[in-house]
Amino acid sequence: MTIRHHNPRGMGSSRQNAVMARLCDVVVDCERPASLARFWAATLDGYEVVAYDEDEVVRLRSIGVEDTEDDPSVLVESPESRVRFWFQRVPERKVVKNRVHLDLTSVDADGEATRLVALGARVHDDQPNEGLLVLSDPEGNEFCLLRSSPRSP
Repeated sequence: MTIRHHNPRGMGSSRQNAVMARLCDVVVDCERPASLARFWAATLDGYEVVAYDEDEVVRLRSIGVEDTEDDPSVLVESPESRVRFWFQRVPERKVVKNRVHLDLTSVDADGEATRLVALGARVHDDQPNEGLLVLSDPEGNEFCLLRSSPRSP
């Protein structure tokens, strides 16, 4: 499978300290990249699925992908953030708890949880404490919605 993946920003001379790593991309393995990318673009403030230009459509067709809905890797990004999200198709299903998850904040966590559920998220029955809500995206990837921000933006 060919994946249009990992063209990291910040590589090369623009880095002030070439020794230290910087977060560039978060990659999510999934069954349906296009639909999961749309969920996360709708979830994260300022993010959107990157539009397909003609060169990318031609490249997809050259690997047998006629419909962008079947793209094996979909990019979600925001002009305000350096961190991009890639959703890439893998053959296996998610079967265990995530080893890494995202923590999200909102000024109205309960209202935001209602919005996320309408988008396809699921609120877990077992909640660890009052300070956060544990949810899963439509493919079962866990994430937390903090009831208060741990730091200022």
